[in-house]
Amino acid sequence: MSRRLTIVQPEIYKLFKTGSRTYFNSTIFFPRDVRADVFRLYAFLRKADNYVDSIPQDADGFYNFKHEYEKAASGYETSDLVIREFVSLAERKKFEPEWIDAFLHAMESDLYHKTYNTLEELYGYMYGSAEVVGLFMAKILDLPEESFIYARFLGRAMQYINFIRDVREDFMLGRQYLPLNEMQEYNIKSFDPYEMCDKVANFTAFLRRQIRRYFEWQNFAERGYRYIPYRYLIPIKTAADMYKWTARIIYRAPYITFLKKIKPSRKRIIFNASTNFIRVIRFKAPLGGIPWE
Repeated sequence: MSRRLTIVQPEIYKLFKTGSRTYFNSTIFFPRDVRADVFRLYAFLRKADNYVDSIPQDADGFYNFKHEYEKAASGYETSDLVIREFVSLAERKKFEPEWIDAFLHAMESDLYHKTYNTLEELYGYMYGSAEVVGLFMAKILDLPEESFIYARFLGRAMQYINFIRDVREDFMLGRQYLPLNEMQEYNIKSFDPYEMCDKVANFTAFLRRQIRRYFEWQNFAERGYRYIPYRYLIPIKTAADMYKWTARIIYRAPYITFLKKIKPSRKRIIFNASTNFIRVIRFKAPLGGIPWE
């Protein structure tokens, strides 16, 4: 791969770095060429997401971004660096257009779809907002199609723990991702902090149920590690480990989600990545993966 493809522009670097501490600090452990492609991918994802997550939401900005992407994907020139780099990546790595459409549709739905009543309803959203990200990553890493189902579940699991971690933040944005029908089973109408004051036991039971679901999906996703070359597995497993760490912290005391946002420190992420690297050396793992468990 040419040196040009291994260098990312400051705008792309900044978008990714400010968007996710866990993903950014895990991604730096990819080989340089792969790292550059992951930066291009996440800059595109983050830029689209920023429009719908801003306060107030920037619907015009999002639709302009979407229109500009559609033009660029059709072969027209675009002055938007993030879109231009992503379209080039999508063509080079042969992303399915349906995956990109699903992602943009999920982002668009954040402009008007604020509450998810059932898990089945949420599946559609998570496919576009998270599962296709796993598919994009699988293509960037040139993984076999047999790995795709596991890549989808890894993306789904990671996003679900974000929903759990961000219940208070999403409430402030007027959003409700965790299934409303399951909340009602615990006599919870919303995640208003004032309502939670006298429903700590209900909230604890409800959130622990959601975390157990996350672990089910995460455990299934880890079956796909065997398809990932060990040099790529280090950053992927590091990111996954940090989400598992977040889940364990919240499981112990779910009400902590109303007090602060649980995120691993950069020091913890780097230490975990170093530990994973040492395990690679210790096991002298073949390219097919490592016996992690």
